[in-house]
Amino acid sequence: MGLFSKLFTRKEADMPPADLSVLGVDVHSHFIPGIDDGAQNLAQTIELLTAMRALGYRKVITTPHSMADGYRNSPEIILGGLEKVRREVARVGLDIQVEAAAEYYLDHDLAPKVEGRSVLTFGTNYLLFELPFISEPSMLKQLVFQMQTQGYKPVLAHPERYAFWYNDLARYTELKERGVLFQLNLIALSGAYGPQAKQVAERLIDAGAYEFLGSDCHHMGHVEAIRNTLVRPYLHKLIASGKLLNSTL
Repeated sequence: MGLFSKLFTRKEADMPPADLSVLGVDVHSHFIPGIDDGAQNLAQTIELLTAMRALGYRKVITTPHSMADGYRNSPEIILGGLEKVRREVARVGLDIQVEAAAEYYLDHDLAPKVEGRSVLTFGTNYLLFELPFISEPSMLKQLVFQMQTQGYKPVLAHPERYAFWYNDLARYTELKERGVLFQLNLIALSGAYGPQAKQVAERLIDAGAYEFLGSDCHHMGHVEAIRNTLVRPYLHKLIASGKLLNSTL
């Protein structure tokens, strides 16, 4: 029957707010100003980082979009933006570390970037990537293999959001068997992306499939959604599972 043979809704009571300080590190956000659909200026960046520190994070690894048709953010653009953010963080005296990687969109430009080793990673060569929301790319397996051949550890951003797998949950198992790590968007557990995404996220937690928890925070509306999600039982279950690697970064 496999790990995901049961997909159903469970009604559970809220719990006290989870303590995100036990994780310490957020691995997915959009805080470098003016280069994607996240923070648009340094004032917004500092407001978001202040909120993340209040949530218990001591470090954020911010991950701007990088894609062929849209936000064409090179490592140079991202690292230049990171330095601006770090200078402003120091200027205002905010007690939080800021590092940067990227969220790579799986398009025709990603394979050459991987082959040329012109990608930004976090931790020990973790490479965060996302898929189109329309359908599974035909080159997904090939690109995962290419990442691994180049010494990268592929981390799939928010797998619970890809509706094209909702009727074929075995696809998640196949990716795990190929060594793909999974990153959960925290607010999925409060239904922010709809009830099906929430249910799939819960099943993946039950299966021990997530290695990373990320905020995917773009703006203060997401911060409020994070606060509302802290009481969700499945967030507590995931943090208590011992599966997450955030605190090792």
